[in-house]
Amino acid sequence: MFDTAFLDLPPLDSAGGTVTLPGSKSISNRVLLLAALCEGTTVVHDLLDSDDTRVMLDALRALGCSVVHKGASLELTGLGGKRSFPAARLFLGNAGTAMRPLTAALALIGGEFELSGVARMHERPIGDLVDALRQLGCRIDYLGVEGYPPLKVHPAKALKLDAPIQVRGDVSSQFLTALLMALPLVADHNITIEVVGELISKPYIEITLNMLQRFGIGVRREGWQRFIIPAGSHYRSPGEIHVEADASSASYFIALGAIGAAKGTSVRIEGVGAASIQGDIRFVDAARAMGAHVESGPNWLEVSRGHWPLHPVDLDCNHIPDAAMTLAVMALYAEGTTTLRNIASWRVKETDRIAAMATELRKLGALVEEGPDFIRIDPPRQWKPAAIHTYDDHRVAMCFSLAAFNPQGVPVRILDPKCVGKTFPDYFEALFSVARTMTQHVPVITVDGPTASGKGTLASEVARRLGYHYLDSGALYRITALAAVRAGLALDVAHEHTIAKMAETLPVRFAGGRVFLGDDDITDAIRTEEAGMNASRVSALPAVRTALVALQQSFRKLPGLVADGRDMGTVIFPDAPMKVYLTASAAQRAQRRHKQLISKGISTTIDTLRADLEARDHRDSSRAVAPLKPAEDALLLDNSSQTIEESVAQVLQWWEGKHHFPD
Repeated sequence: MFDTAFLDLPPLDSAGGTVTLPGSKSISNRVLLLAALCEGTTVVHDLLDSDDTRVMLDALRALGCSVVHKGASLELTGLGGKRSFPAARLFLGNAGTAMRPLTAALALIGGEFELSGVARMHERPIGDLVDALRQLGCRIDYLGVEGYPPLKVHPAKALKLDAPIQVRGDVSSQFLTALLMALPLVADHNITIEVVGELISKPYIEITLNMLQRFGIGVRREGWQRFIIPAGSHYRSPGEIHVEADASSASYFIALGAIGAAKGTSVRIEGVGAASIQGDIRFVDAARAMGAHVESGPNWLEVSRGHWPLHPVDLDCNHIPDAAMTLAVMALYAEGTTTLRNIASWRVKETDRIAAMATELRKLGALVEEGPDFIRIDPPRQWKPAAIHTYDDHRVAMCFSLAAFNPQGVPVRILDPKCVGKTFPDYFEALFSVARTMTQHVPVITVDGPTASGKGTLASEVARRLGYHYLDSGALYRITALAAVRAGLALDVAHEHTIAKMAETLPVRFAGGRVFLGDDDITDAIRTEEAGMNASRVSALPAVRTALVALQQSFRKLPGLVADGRDMGTVIFPDAPMKVYLTASAAQRAQRRHKQLISKGISTTIDTLRADLEARDHRDSSRAVAPLKPAEDALLLDNSSQTIEESVAQVLQWWEGKHHFPD
């Protein structure tokens, strides 16, 4: 997951390939709570690992459930009718799929509980659910603003189950879902729920009814107004259950295929198909109406571009409230006005989504009209670069990433990209696995400089802050030298072509901050002084350098790269949009290296290190092939008297100066 303040998306040209989706959030949290209410153990396969499921699991553990992770599966041992709990405080983040159902279940189970979340959760209404539970005799207090979390739940003294329970259905379907999941716990006789007003988001209720059936509860439905939980209902674990992939998450890649799939290519989505139980699968119909070509199978979808530009639509989106946000961004690529109606529920989601979408669409140049339950969008005549505020809303971040495919090559910045962790932590990695752009559009920052100047520390931290890939080119030379020495080869001209041939196929991989040669962890072996000197020797061999050029250039991948070395800006990435030449005095570099080696228990002297560094500087700068020198357009940074943070801040400031994203 991109844990950065912002993520810059360069202009994206096309898309093609296969994406495997994570599990459905809606199904995942329903399955977790239902398994918790059962006796015995339920094995859950393909559970979504996200912020929302983590807060649900933390709450269930606090209530006494056993949760054991076994590979890709999870074993959850339920409460089994338990009715006595110690007082507990449950923090539920911004997960409505945890807050609403847990409130209902705990109010009926009995106990003293406090339920709270992030600031936005305390702005999301829960009053209609609390009113319905109070009809039953449940005791729930508001700890803040009336009608909103946080809540204090007390044991109910006597439940009143003989009259129909009324709950509003026109604000959130989660209120009805919460009652449907909680009331089987006390179904000594038939319990009737009556929906007041029009029920929105009916497909989510269908998911709830489907999951209840899997756990032994057969709810009778009379239209969408009356739901009857039969007397004697009792939760039974299905033993094992598989979580279907998330249909809402599929919408971004369905749109991606409609917008970005080049002729003869497609985006294949695995994990969900046309037979999905999730209502958001009907997004496929909306995408087809806009011009997408979609084929489907039992567990897959394949999408390619059909009509272009896309057709505008005028659509009632009550049945796909979450996925409809993706249609709002697809409207940017349509040839007329798109209107999305019956989306009042957007106002009470993770943010006021109607207001948020209108604001951010306008930044890109769209003309937007918003109403209490609709949004109307005219595509931009002239696209504008924009920094997209995400409002801590995962769906805002994901759907606006599609704006990077705009035909005018305008870059897009996504602020707080880590918010996708709510439902799809690896969303951007998945996007970049199928997105395509011309190599020159992938931004590169090069950091060159002499030994011990701190370029590796600087480059890796800048890469982390930007969410970019990182290339330690020096490590490749160190690895090549180590492999050659292990093979018994002298690091000289006589063995130059043998070493170069070896370098072409070295099984190198970088994982978790470690460096591997095949299955051998060589992280420490390539960081010795001897390894550094050997790297300098092999780097002077032209055939070896040629063999490693293509390998280094292959690191230039979306969303961008920070590369450090001695010739990154002069030879490997001469077209890099920003080049930094980092240096420090020989005395300062010797002191830094001395501290580093002493901390590792390696005995040496500052004078010896300084002499070695100066000798290496002379050798690197005077070699015939790719000598160490600043690129003509490099920015010079002397960090002799700077902290690491100061150097990083300077480079990021320079990078910011090359980009302008109006707020």
